[in-house]
Amino acid sequence: MKKWKAHATTLLSLYIPPGRPISDVVSLLRQELAITENIKLKRTRDAVQWALTAAIDRLSKIRENPKNGLVVFAGINDDTGENIAIVFSPPDPVPVYFYRTDKEFHTEFLVPMVEESDVYGIIIIERDEATIGILKPSGIVVLDEIEWYIPGKHHKGGQSQRRFDRIIEQMVEEFYKHVAEKVNSYFVPLIEEGKLKGVIVAGPGYAKQDFLKEADNLDYRIRKLIISETIDVAYQGIVGLKEVVIKAKDILVKQRFVESMEAIEEFKYHIAKDDGYAVYGLKDIEELLNNGAIEKILICEDHPDFDRLEKIAMERGAKMIIIPESLDEYQWFKDTFGCIAAISRYAIHQS
Repeated sequence: MKKWKAHATTLLSLYIPPGRPISDVVSLLRQELAITENIKLKRTRDAVQWALTAAIDRLSKIRENPKNGLVVFAGINDDTGENIAIVFSPPDPVPVYFYRTDKEFHTEFLVPMVEESDVYGIIIIERDEATIGILKPSGIVVLDEIEWYIPGKHHKGGQSQRRFDRIIEQMVEEFYKHVAEKVNSYFVPLIEEGKLKGVIVAGPGYAKQDFLKEADNLDYRIRKLIISETIDVAYQGIVGLKEVVIKAKDILVKQRFVESMEAIEEFKYHIAKDDGYAVYGLKDIEELLNNGAIEKILICEDHPDFDRLEKIAMERGAKMIIIPESLDEYQWFKDTFGCIAAISRYAIHQS
């Protein structure tokens, strides 16, 4: 969608949040269609009318707004002459009602839904079971659950028992290598896309360390991202993953310190460039946040409006980044911007 361009503001982008009646939106679009008769240039008028008519036709066939809302893109590509009109329900709830005809489609509200930023990999490993999952901003996801048959201990004693124990250990080693291959298949693509921030290896007893020792086929890039291998959990599956996240809270906080530093540097970069992406002033931030234009809010944890802004941010798909006192730039951030600033989804020039 980002590749579509028009020479005039003819490409229609429409975001309908959950709960908003489709009939109301169709009525608004019909009003917009009537107004287009005032557009002087025939080519522009025809293109806008085509986009609006296509959107109205498709929305009129939908009885009920889905639980995540709807997104509509419609328009004509001036360079190729192609036309497009699509209506779909995104993977996450639409954060804001947004309607605009522009020279390009507005896809910025979809980016947080399809880009798994700040993903943490989790491996829960035992001698015969494993769970592979990820923690991302929208929650915990189970990627795979693996079970392996490992016989119990042999009780005959003597040489026979030692031979049997060696066979069991070989089977465990094979299982660890199998799990490592699965982990590679899930985590390496995330590393190559720059999305995987860290990996936690958890499980009962010494299985965690045994896995890392025996699974020599575990990708070196995954090993470099391991931030903990000391968390003991008793369960597999989603229950085990939730337990890992709870017990790893302090570790994840340390990781978020790095995130805060990166956010401050990004904000300073936009200030230096004066490119319209750095936003400051509570009133402007809140107005743009309500309009769905804010991507990140940089804020001190004790800011008096923290809870209220956090609620709006969750509804609008913006990310809250806490700036801790331990950060070198904290005092500068507090004195200069009153402990709150933001980075917008697109360039906005404040007055």
